[in-house]
Amino acid sequence: MGSMNDMAAARRNMVASQVRANDVTDLRIQDAMGELPRELFVPQAVRSIAYASESLPLGRGRGLMEPRNFAKLAHAARIKHTEVVLIIGAGTGYGAAVLARLADTVVALEEDQAMAREANTLLVNVGADNAALVTGPLVQGCPDQAPFDVIFIEGAVETIPETLFAQLKEHGRLATIVVEHGVGKARIYTKAGGVMSARTVFDGMAPLLPGFAREREFTF
Repeated sequence: MGSMNDMAAARRNMVASQVRANDVTDLRIQDAMGELPRELFVPQAVRSIAYASESLPLGRGRGLMEPRNFAKLAHAARIKHTEVVLIIGAGTGYGAAVLARLADTVVALEEDQAMAREANTLLVNVGADNAALVTGPLVQGCPDQAPFDVIFIEGAVETIPETLFAQLKEHGRLATIVVEHGVGKARIYTKAGGVMSARTVFDGMAPLLPGFAREREFTF
């Protein structure tokens, strides 16, 4: 067959060409993405291109971030092994599995019940024992488990609800890709003295998460 070997080769190539080549120097991220079987987290139909440099459809209007943008965003979030991370839009759990290798604890929030069930199974299968799946509306975050050191929105947004910033600890970071006028900018928001400041870390797109679209204004 050789398919397992092909996948392992594709995984090594992904880390070399999409992660390491894009200044993701954190070896923990390189190792996690080099070891986790990304192909298990995507539908059968796109499994053969699981390591391609593009976002992949997960079905049900959702997608998996392309490896480069995910890795760069995770790198910019500077997650420490002592920290608690909330992932919003966990999908089938790939991002949660990667970040579970970086953090102390990961709370993975998903609102699609079927995806949440799949993510739960996959996280167990890959040994991500420190990741806990929670179901609920993505835009509400997870107030009963707050505050978090890091909130990682796994996908693109047009707006960020204030309630999410309220769920960050002092010096906590929120990482996401913000789309403005069709252009995606990866941003890290940091809380200091209760005030949020933002910095743009790179340009890149990701599948838009449901519920985070800007209200459309009517023009006459």
